Amino acid sequence: MAESLTDRFIRYAKVNTRSDMYSETFPSTQSQLDFLEVIAGEMEELGLSQVDFDRQRACVTATLPATTEADLPVIGFVAHVDTADFNAENIQPQVHEDYDGQDLVLNEAEGIVMEVAEFPFLKDYVGQTLITSDGTTLLGADDKAGMVGIIGAMEYLLAHPEIEHGKVRIAFVVDEEIGLLGAYRFDVEGFGADFAYTPDSGRVGKIEGETFNAAQVEVWIEGKSVHPGSSKGNAINPLHLGAQIVNDLPKDQVPEKTDGYEGYFMLTQQNGDLGQVHQVFIIRDHDEAKFQERKEIFAQVVDKINSQYKRPRIRYEISDQYKNIKEVLDHHPYVMERALKAYRDCGIEPDIQPFRGGMDGCVFNFKGLPTANIFTGGENLHGQYEFVSAQGLQALQDVIVAIIKG
Repeated sequence: MAESLTDRFIRYAKVNTRSDMYSETFPSTQSQLDFLEVIAGEMEELGLSQVDFDRQRACVTATLPATTEADLPVIGFVAHVDTADFNAENIQPQVHEDYDGQDLVLNEAEGIVMEVAEFPFLKDYVGQTLITSDGTTLLGADDKAGMVGIIGAMEYLLAHPEIEHGKVRIAFVVDEEIGLLGAYRFDVEGFGADFAYTPDSGRVGKIEGETFNAAQVEVWIEGKSVHPGSSKGNAINPLHLGAQIVNDLPKDQVPEKTDGYEGYFMLTQQNGDLGQVHQVFIIRDHDEAKFQERKEIFAQVVDKINSQYKRPRIRYEISDQYKNIKEVLDHHPYVMERALKAYRDCGIEPDIQPFRGGMDGCVFNFKGLPTANIFTGGENLHGQYEFVSAQGLQALQDVIVAIIKG
């Protein structure tokens, strides 16, 4: 008997594949490589062909052969195996059947409750089967749900060879959560797909054909440490300069105060002392002109602070991370059109929104593989209140099958 989507998801979710942004290895954690080896074996057991575990690029690829000789496009599906920067030790998935719309107790001993008052969209899931963690870890629906949806679709189509479809390529990559590192090493040409989809969005219905333009800013602030008893007119506190950078950036243009097409600045890391401070910011905007303007604003803020001292105390380096995929997909409208048709064929109303983030497709699009982003069914991603429904997993499998059928 085939393993259910829920059972496969729970089995995958229990595996700690958290990536590590401070690691100097690729992939950033050995657990991702170990998990890929397991996945490669499972793809062979399913009966997929051309299963390849590329240890150098840290990815697994496989093929679902065509069932017709018709000249059809090769469609790709790609998910990432790593999970976000949140506790992933000893993940304990919990299944809540026939959810009643009330507060959901995740961990009675720790008093961890997912409250409807805080997450009112829980009401949308009444009657469904929800899968959560025990509240002490994330769940990993991003992107284990995406993996399960892809594999479930492959299993379904292998069991139904009467369904006519073209060749399908699937891939599982690493280190998406720490800068799309697996995607940058991925061999797009060797993958051989004409276009692709990443199931890496949120709730059922979500679909994205545009993303942020993204940059990271690394900042180094040099202080001048003097005993506080004699520091007047002499000491320079780099902690204060770091705070001044944050204070001088537009205060209403931060993630917690923006949505839709509104871009932002975000301080993501800060450490240091009276001698020196290191900061990391990210800059995001969907609009290319506004994106460039944001980089200029940051430079002006730093230059203004530096001008107050005899010599510059702040150094910074701005690095572009990825670009808005709309720039590519506008030239390949059939990618979104095919997915939208599949959604509607499955009775799912598409929720087309600009993606307020990035995914592996941000790299693939600019390496010659037009790629759109579809839902995983997950909610509250990257944290202790993350969940996915069994019905959402099924919806994802159904949509992937429908995309393949065309």
